[in-house]
Amino acid sequence: MVTTEQRPHPMTMILGLALVFGLVFGGFMLSGGKMDIVLHALPFEGMMIGGAAIGAFVIANSVDVIKKSAGGIVKVLKGPRWKAKDYGDLLNLMYELTRIYKAKGILALDSHIESPSDSDIFNRYPRIAADHFAIDLIRDSFRMLSMQFDDKYATEDVINRKIKKHHHESLASVHAIQQVADGLPAIGIVAAVLGVIKTMSSIDQPPEILGKMIGGALVGTFLGVFLAYCMVQPISGRLKQIEEEDGAFYMIIRDIFVAMVADHPPSICVEIGRGNIPTRMQPDFYEVEAAQKELPAA
Repeated sequence: MVTTEQRPHPMTMILGLALVFGLVFGGFMLSGGKMDIVLHALPFEGMMIGGAAIGAFVIANSVDVIKKSAGGIVKVLKGPRWKAKDYGDLLNLMYELTRIYKAKGILALDSHIESPSDSDIFNRYPRIAADHFAIDLIRDSFRMLSMQFDDKYATEDVINRKIKKHHHESLASVHAIQQVADGLPAIGIVAAVLGVIKTMSSIDQPPEILGKMIGGALVGTFLGVFLAYCMVQPISGRLKQIEEEDGAFYMIIRDIFVAMVADHPPSICVEIGRGNIPTRMQPDFYEVEAAQKELPAA
């Protein structure tokens, strides 16, 4: 359908990390800073800060959220789930279902809705068929219609509530990762204070030794702030962007279905859905029209 599809670029993350590490530590060394103190303290400070952050994360979240957060980091590397082709497939899928409903009524869709795994329509779009929420949203919407729930405003409200619930659950990992970012600077201070305590216990040492010990303690403060604002928070922000973008996919289902309940023709229903697809993945009107002509007869 769309030839200008933007695929995820893991290289952008690699480039970002290279810029962060290269410019921060490069500037430090160019200004006369010595990496030996940082490298000596890093394993111990990293153990304290990393251990405290992970421990607090485990305490604050359920097992389900912990698993979703791990999957969220993978998602940041892979990019959004739904690509331009998937949006084109969704328009075709909804067009086929809407066309059958308009031509033959809700009973003609019964076999497809109740058993999508055996449906030739759903099987033409395997990536969509593999998404449980998308399939459940379509099935439940048509089931409501079969039970004479055909008020377009009430229908839209019900579907919006389902999408909102799903979106809230999908953002749980974003909030959990953001909490880690918010806590890391304070955890860094905890590690730094422990380093100062260690230094004060060695107050009888020469100034050059005390200076290195204080420098090592300050690595804890640096590491907490660095990890929070240069690593964890950007991951949280990118994951939120991805979840927001993927959530738009389900809104297209809502828009097309509500238009169908409002008694618009299938082509108009699909055009309403097409108009709300994110711009960079939105197919051209004529591409959608050509794709519809290639579909099997109802």
